[in-house]
Amino acid sequence: MKIAVAGATGRVGRHVDDVLQARGHDVVGMSRSSGVDVITGKGLAEALADVECVIDVASGPSPDQQAATEFFTTAARSLQEAGRRAGVQRMVVVSIIGIDRFTAGYMAAKLAHERAMLSGPIPVRILRAAQFHEFVAQLVDWGRQGDVSYLPKMRTQLVAARTVAQALADLATDPRSAPAPASAAAPIPEIAGPRAESLVDAATRLARRRGDPVRIEGVSNPADPDSALYETGALLPGPNATLAGPTFEEWLDSGSAA
Repeated sequence: MKIAVAGATGRVGRHVDDVLQARGHDVVGMSRSSGVDVITGKGLAEALADVECVIDVASGPSPDQQAATEFFTTAARSLQEAGRRAGVQRMVVVSIIGIDRFTAGYMAAKLAHERAMLSGPIPVRILRAAQFHEFVAQLVDWGRQGDVSYLPKMRTQLVAARTVAQALADLATDPRSAPAPASAAAPIPEIAGPRAESLVDAATRLARRRGDPVRIEGVSNPADPDSALYETGALLPGPNATLAGPTFEEWLDSGSAA
């Protein structure tokens, strides 16, 4: 099957590309570095020629709600329109567990992304994932101020990007996963790691494993209307979610965090 991957060089995209190629599929990696821009539409027509399915794992350059919303909705419209012209049969989109409970920030932007995708002419299947193991290091770097890194107090069920990539590949290559265009209200599948944990605890273990002397401190943002949701488990998976390893500790042991 010929499958295009939007955001093919990103944290999840590179794994999606690798998994699909290992399964023998014809993969078209779409990224700005390959001359394809999902915002301007540059190179999309050529990239989507004879493509049956698109997997969208592209992410924008900013976590700001307005900027992220503009990126996601523009990319969704661009992919849907170019895909329609190219004859793409279905799309698979990665999203985030619990975003329909949030009203602001990046979560709200991702919810707008889902809605924009579902409103297009090509049938879409969404996979909501927990936060990635790989995301912890990025948050530590973002929150670093001198010898302290300030991270949001968050309950999460961390999952490996590779595990999510495998699930996305499964959805893309199984024709039974393609919903009818009118089925936007169908249950959205979720995938998460094996166990719930504190983001602050995970970041502390990561820093110790790397020999990083930074001190991790959990903080709440009183200006964020959704602050309590992060702390009370709104990002944890539902009872029907797929739970798959490795755990964060196993992932650290494998050397993947190096």
